Amino acid sequence: MTLERIAIVKIEECLLVTIQVDMHDRLALTLREDLGERLLTTQARGVLLDISGLDTLDTFIARVLAGISSMAKLLGAETVLVGMQPAVAMTLVELGLTLEGVHTSLDVDRGMALLKKLLV
Repeated sequence: MTLERIAIVKIEECLLVTIQVDMHDRLALTLREDLGERLLTTQARGVLLDISGLDTLDTFIARVLAGISSMAKLLGAETVLVGMQPAVAMTLVELGLTLEGVHTSLDVDRGMALLKKLLV
């Protein structure tokens, strides 16, 4: 059995992660591990996390995403979360989850511009 993985692409000094599948707990944990390894091996200074493909988000996945941002910060990288669907944002509000310390932007272009400002 092969383990499902989410691609992590290096663009300049940033890592781009685009989630286009339904996120389940094991996949979220695998992404966290893979991203940590890629941050170390590439010495990237930024992470752009595109969640435009997620229609739903539960508390576990939300906490993993916030944890990814915290981990990246400890490894010297800023994280910007982009592409959040309105239903996902409403779910986070209803659950009382704020994603403390996570930068957000509407789309990949704006997110990359924000990352570049954060990395100056």
